[in-house]
Amino acid sequence: MTGEWIDVPVDGGTMAAYLARPSAPGPHPAVLVGFEMFGVTGYVRRVADRIAALGYAALVPDFYHRLGDRIELAADAAGRERGLELLRGVHRDGVVADVRAALGHLRERGDGERAAMVGLSVGGHLAYYAATEVPLDALAVFYPGWLTESTIPLSQPEPTVTRTPALAALGTRVLFVVGDGDHLFTAAQREDIAVRLRSAGVRHEFVVYPDTPHGFFCDERDTYRPAAAQDAWQRLTALLAETLSPGRPAPSPR
Repeated sequence: MTGEWIDVPVDGGTMAAYLARPSAPGPHPAVLVGFEMFGVTGYVRRVADRIAALGYAALVPDFYHRLGDRIELAADAAGRERGLELLRGVHRDGVVADVRAALGHLRERGDGERAAMVGLSVGGHLAYYAATEVPLDALAVFYPGWLTESTIPLSQPEPTVTRTPALAALGTRVLFVVGDGDHLFTAAQREDIAVRLRSAGVRHEFVVYPDTPHGFFCDERDTYRPAAAQDAWQRLTALLAETLSPGRPAPSPR
């Protein structure tokens, strides 16, 4: 596979994005990756590389592009504080414009007839909201923050989880993975999300890993939990294989 930074036209300017894709000729299905609050870091780029190695064109949009160029923060207290500041400048309209632009650019390059999105932490929130507006074959969210709250612009004016019926209307398959020790979720909040997915009729898997903290998928931090990470990866690869294969019905247009 190959990995490179590219510029994606959006809103009269450009958005930096990291693109990883197989070296073999395409076309390839597209998988957008929503970053953690720390930006398009080396870790997130490695996640894209792993997805590309499965046979997909994996693109990580820089959703902070309106706030600076290729912002990349350390995963420490200062990085989290700065990340929270940056998130106050990320709004729903911009996220949808960026996702549409990213998918359109991939399709112009010959990839992305089928498409999915994977989101990590706040990137899961980005992906969840985008998938209620942009037709996707599949959505995989790893411990997405603040879905049930209205504390950041992404979750305003109403909590993003209330938009769950749109996922069913668009026919998007969903994988939701989270640890029961995640500090961003109470048990009641996890149950609220699970109930909304079931009630809306979304085709989904909702997986809660016991004794597992937030960020269990990131192998660079002490929150890493190999067993949960491997299980989540296997579920993700199965979802992508099932939903992005040729011949499956496309999600509903909107």
